[in-house]
Amino acid sequence: MTLPAPEPAAASGEETGLVPAALAVTGVSHSYGRRKVLNDVSFDVRPASFCVLLGLNGAGKSTLFSLITRLYAVQEGQIHIFGFDVNRTPSEALRRLGVVFQARTLDLDLTAGQNLSYHAALHGISRQEARLRAASVLEQVGMAGRTSDKVRTLSGGQMRRVEIARALLHRPRLLLLDEPTVGLDVKARADILKHVRSLVAEAEISVLWATHLIDEVARGDDVVLLHEGRILDRGNAAEIADRAGVPDISAAFKRLTGVAGEGGT
Repeated sequence: MTLPAPEPAAASGEETGLVPAALAVTGVSHSYGRRKVLNDVSFDVRPASFCVLLGLNGAGKSTLFSLITRLYAVQEGQIHIFGFDVNRTPSEALRRLGVVFQARTLDLDLTAGQNLSYHAALHGISRQEARLRAASVLEQVGMAGRTSDKVRTLSGGQMRRVEIARALLHRPRLLLLDEPTVGLDVKARADILKHVRSLVAEAEISVLWATHLIDEVARGDDVVLLHEGRILDRGNAAEIADRAGVPDISAAFKRLTGVAGEGGT
């Protein structure tokens, strides 16, 4: 299946002749009152790559996502999406971004198609174009033919697929997913992960996949290891393991954090 290519990027005025990172987080810190939850966090997500933001619950992953999406204001540091500063040029930055939050956000009393149509209207997409795009993205995530199904009749994994389809509707170039497989069974988790990885391979979409489940990390993935608000290491999963002097990313996580990592059960 051939997937539609993301919309091309416009010049940001900040580029230096090189293709900008899909996401560039530089020196970001954030506090809730006196409690610092992110401390000088810096990393990049390469264009058309799958990057795992790996950390236990409470590591700061959701806070970081809230800063990237401007739910929270950046207190310290900078965040750029394909060269656009989320503070200075938020419209240009955020229109290149699709998001699937950990909490379910679909309207259960609407159909899958109606949920997508409402999202399309928020992005100024015409009804006719919305119908075409909805059919396309639902097919991409393996939900073709389910447009008229009420969301409450879908399984947890199917709901997640609809949320991913909705996030793709405005053709973003960067997709953020915050613990997208939490609460799903093993097969549903594997299916969601497979579909998202196919978006990187076939549509050249960049993905930042936040998880505490180490078994969702492949040996060749880019990994950002976040623990208690700090980056412990970042890079290729195999390279992180080599630097830690252990055979795999699971052992590296345990050694670097001092705690046992979690797999899927």
